Amino acid sequence: MKKDTLKKQILTAILASMGYVLSTFVHFPRMAPFQHFINVIAAVFLGPIWGFLCALLTGLMRMALNGSTILAVIGAVVGAFLSGLLYRKYNKLIFAVIGEVIGTGVISAIISYPFMRAFYGLPKTSIFTYVPFFIPSSFMGAMLGYVLLKALEKSRNLSDLKSHLEN
Repeated sequence: MKKDTLKKQILTAILASMGYVLSTFVHFPRMAPFQHFINVIAAVFLGPIWGFLCALLTGLMRMALNGSTILAVIGAVVGAFLSGLLYRKYNKLIFAVIGEVIGTGVISAIISYPFMRAFYGLPKTSIFTYVPFFIPSSFMGAMLGYVLLKALEKSRNLSDLKSHLEN
């Protein structure tokens, strides 16, 4: 196994665990902003595929250990992937935030509706039912991630940390 793949696996496990712990102990009704905080950090350090896997692991832990609904998975993976994709394409932190908010706040919210109807008996409402809940949560968490990453960038530690992961 390549050394950089092992580093990415370890960082993915650490971030997924942090996402689970933060989402468990710092809880807001119908919101998981720390999932989105971790998604933005994973997007920058790991990219779209590993970021997706990190969000998937966190969501599965939240479902298995806390009894969360499938929203814990669906509400995170699209944003994590899009965040990593946009960051990789533009190499600007703000695009990781944009990807997280659009991916989670809009796309995941819309995708979640049919799953919630099928598995949890959600009454027939609008396909946009979850958008008002997902956008503020993803925005708040993504901005927290942005602030941390911006501080690392300003102190010139962000590029050093990223290069250690790649070498």
